[in-house]
Amino acid sequence: MQQERPFDLLNKTIGKKVLIRLKSGDGIRGTVSSFDAHMNIVLDEAEELGDDGAPRSKLGTILLRGGNILFVSPV
Repeated sequence: MQQERPFDLLNKTIGKKVLIRLKSGDGIRGTVSSFDAHMNIVLDEAEELGDDGAPRSKLGTILLRGGNILFVSPV
């Protein structure tokens, strides 16, 4: 059985909601629109999450720089 590569998994998230944790500790939730080889990710309908996981502010369409991302998790 062939093992999946990280970009294969990320490719499956296009059009789906994800939770992204940033190095700063902030949480962002949104729908993955696209990504590149540096793991820069474009999110649509993005919202910043508070410490309790509740939406804190709506951000709209944003670009997250790959170097600031700790993890990406399906919602």
